[in-house]
Amino acid sequence: MNTLAADHAECAAVLARSGSNFALPIRLLPDAKRRGTTAVYAFCRRADDIVDDATDPSAARQHLDAFESDLTASLADKTSADPVIRAVVDTVRSFAVPENYLHDILDGVRMDLDRTTYDTFSQLEEYCRRVASAVGLAAIHIWGFRHDPRALPAAHACGLAFQLTNILRDIPEDLARGRIYLPQQDFTECGCCPDDLRGGRIGSGFAELARRNVAQAADFYRQAEPLDRLLSTDGRIVFRAMFGVYRSMFHAVREAGTKVFTDRVRPSRPQLAAAALATVLLGPRPPRLRI
Repeated sequence: MNTLAADHAECAAVLARSGSNFALPIRLLPDAKRRGTTAVYAFCRRADDIVDDATDPSAARQHLDAFESDLTASLADKTSADPVIRAVVDTVRSFAVPENYLHDILDGVRMDLDRTTYDTFSQLEEYCRRVASAVGLAAIHIWGFRHDPRALPAAHACGLAFQLTNILRDIPEDLARGRIYLPQQDFTECGCCPDDLRGGRIGSGFAELARRNVAQAADFYRQAEPLDRLLSTDGRIVFRAMFGVYRSMFHAVREAGTKVFTDRVRPSRPQLAAAALATVLLGPRPPRLRI
């Protein structure tokens, strides 16, 4: 017989199999908040896998549409056969998470089926808002936060900072999937082009392209820092740990310079764990630029 405990256990198994950088910070939460945050993560992982593992975009769209229909029906009190859907619906109800964040996440994942490049940062920001900021906004409802007008903008900035770090870290991996997230406008203004990236011709303009995108991500880290003072104690601890992990990855990306275009940059797990611990103790200091 299905039980909510079993549903949440399945979400924990999804997180454990993923090897995600979020796994360690999530452990710092008390049980109920940890289960809720893990359910949101498993929901995102399931949606990502539908798109990333697809060999047929049309079939992936149908699968993603069916997944969203199952979510919508379950939120309307219908029964789902999917333990991840059941767990995330339980989380929405337990923590009053706005349902639109889940639909935003699916809309963002769907964008990966509809486009492989972005013309402007404004377009990329909308993608990041859906696939990253919506996740953070859902998470702070689980963790608890002061209803201060600064909270939601800071959470949005945090999502942008983290996602832009992911984008810079994963350039070669995304390129292998036929995707380039850095905006065409940035390439043009830096004197290079996506075809150079595809062909492995990393000329002088790519140094400026890296610098520009690192600087933009750093600015969002600065905008996200005030969130620390607006979260519950539980939320502050896990936020600091996540901030430390991502700031460590950002430092590695920053130091790599143009190597981000040819190599996936990743600190070691001990480095990430040390960064998480230091940030829990010292607070989320925004990264400095040295490019």
